[in-house]
Amino acid sequence: MPAFLLEVGTEELPASFLSDAIVQWRSRVPQSLEANTLTGASVEVYGTPRRLAVLITGLPSQQPDREEEIKGPPAKAAFKDGQPTPAATGFAKKQGVEIEALEIRPTEKGDFVFVKKSIAGRPVADIFTELVTQWISGLEGKRLMRWGDGDVRFSRPIRWLVALLDEQVLPIELVNGSEIITSDRISEAHRVLHPETVTIAQATDYVETLRSAYVIVDPEARAKIIQEQVQAAAQKSGGSTVIYPDLLEEVTNLVEYPSAVVGNFEPEFLQLPTEVITEVMVTHQRYFPVFKEGSFQQELLPHFITVSNGDPSKSDIIAVGNERVIRARLADGQFFYKADLSKPLASFLPQLETVTFQEELGSVRAKVDRIVKIADYIISQLQLAEAQRQKIQRAALLCKADLVSQMVYEFPELQGVMGEKYALASGEDAEVARAIFEHYLPAAAGDQLPSTLPGKIVALADRLDTLVSIFGLGLIPTGSSDPFALRRAANGLINIVWSTKLIVNGQVIQGEGLKLNLSHLLEQTATDFSTNFNKDAKSLITTLQEFFLQRIRTLLQDEKQIDYDLVNAVLGENDPEFTQRALEDLLDVRDRALYLQQIRRDGTLDTIYETVNRSTRLAAQGDLDFQQLEPQNLIKPELFQKSSEQAFYNAIVELVPQTQEAKRSRNYQLLIAALAKIAPTVANFFDGEDSVLVMDSNPDIKRNRLHLLGLLRNHARVLADFGAIVKNL
Repeated sequence: MPAFLLEVGTEELPASFLSDAIVQWRSRVPQSLEANTLTGASVEVYGTPRRLAVLITGLPSQQPDREEEIKGPPAKAAFKDGQPTPAATGFAKKQGVEIEALEIRPTEKGDFVFVKKSIAGRPVADIFTELVTQWISGLEGKRLMRWGDGDVRFSRPIRWLVALLDEQVLPIELVNGSEIITSDRISEAHRVLHPETVTIAQATDYVETLRSAYVIVDPEARAKIIQEQVQAAAQKSGGSTVIYPDLLEEVTNLVEYPSAVVGNFEPEFLQLPTEVITEVMVTHQRYFPVFKEGSFQQELLPHFITVSNGDPSKSDIIAVGNERVIRARLADGQFFYKADLSKPLASFLPQLETVTFQEELGSVRAKVDRIVKIADYIISQLQLAEAQRQKIQRAALLCKADLVSQMVYEFPELQGVMGEKYALASGEDAEVARAIFEHYLPAAAGDQLPSTLPGKIVALADRLDTLVSIFGLGLIPTGSSDPFALRRAANGLINIVWSTKLIVNGQVIQGEGLKLNLSHLLEQTATDFSTNFNKDAKSLITTLQEFFLQRIRTLLQDEKQIDYDLVNAVLGENDPEFTQRALEDLLDVRDRALYLQQIRRDGTLDTIYETVNRSTRLAAQGDLDFQQLEPQNLIKPELFQKSSEQAFYNAIVELVPQTQEAKRSRNYQLLIAALAKIAPTVANFFDGEDSVLVMDSNPDIKRNRLHLLGLLRNHARVLADFGAIVKNL
């Protein structure tokens, strides 16, 4: 079966563009093949810094013939008194068929004219000649460029094209102004190791032909080689390394024929914090650090590993050049570190006045003052002791101080990291120092969460200030646009509240999370903002509440893997009671959702679903409010006509203490067990030998029975709105 090869040769591509381009082609090329009915083919996408390629095997020689049905004009416009009108003859002529080939068929919008056409399959050579330019021009990326005098846009100038169908060159031209790039079978090899061009005899020879010319076109193969070489080099140096996924991906896309090179630096630089050295290596120089074996990536050795795209026989020369570069970078870091340590961390605070947080919101120093105030609101809610309050307030005050240090100015990625180290060097409490680092956590989805109480509270206060302030300016995320990462901030806030891990005096304590009233915090913070910036507090609070409810919904479904209907059941569907309850107790909404998912999986939900859901639906026709739980002074036993009504009433009386305890302790198993116990009684009320007609003709009896159902609904609502739950989802 035929195979097709396309190689787009370029000047050196940015690593990020190459990664994205490979992902795009892996999706779009199969889609375009399917759209052209070229099914069953295997698609492999390759890429190096100088090329992007796709190899398609298992192709048919041409498209299969197919029938296509084409819809024409309405029948009443195409035919008058059984005779074709110009609309019909024009449609037939356009489709290349006789009038007799037209058919009239009914549709949802009336009768229309249709025609069936047999379309002969086209040779794949013709199809690929068209698709190639679409694949190239369809690539998206940042800062695409034009070159020469043409309008072609690509990440870097395109210099050659290889287009082969088996051994045949497909004639493809890429016109860029006065420059015309014509396809051929000639490709460029490794710049240093094989400066001559290579000729690709046929499409399936591509990978091996380029490998023989020192170009490994498969990025996964290059990544595997790099990983093996780097680990071997680290072991040879007497240590081990960490294969950082982002670094591995970037380095893979910077080389065509990788070779690991070990370099060294002076041991005196090891006096710098490990994070500074690894930041210089990994982020700025794209080196792999070497750690002492068994040090859990804490203690470095004076070596590094770089991945070269040059001549492996020149490794010593390559190492010397890289050593010269890292020596200079580490010397800078050493200077910054000593300069920063010459004064206490608190002395940096006045300089925060010179750093703008946001143009309308003022300086970072002003933000710090807001964080301190919000932290105090949280402290008050949690009723913390004075000693703990002082630590948290100190951490909140110093949390941004390192932003104006020389080290963080040069290496912004070290914010918080250096703050912790400078705080300890300044004699600050260890918990205060740790909170400065932790308040930036989580930095991304799936990142670790703060583990100390001061760290959690300062992190919450920082995010809450950002959310309220940016929302207060009307800069609300829309669609995929979220320049201030407000969704991530809200997700982080909720996950911190939900986090059960807490470290106190070095001991890990598993708890339930932070018992915080988010609704109250939003009101306090939004009111302060509105007062200071002359904004409408009420609309701001409403907008923030809706935003947080959406974030809670997303986290429950995506991270906690809760079914959508169960999330609706705990958050309510346009039900202010449930939405307010969720915002007032984030732990409770989490626990109720998790418990509902659990009883769905173990089948317990099925035992109560029918009776509770039926009661909930019927109770909606009554007038009992959702808060009523006590049957006394509400239900009138003298109106009972059947024993099933009395049994229902007695069951509700027994249910009350179980529901109250479930509410108090959030032990919803008590409630579900009680509901399961009375389910047969309720079933008998509906369908047993002593069943009743709820909608009795006597309005008093009808209301009494609806109140019974309403009470059962209300007890169930302590856990969730059962009316939102879908049976057998």
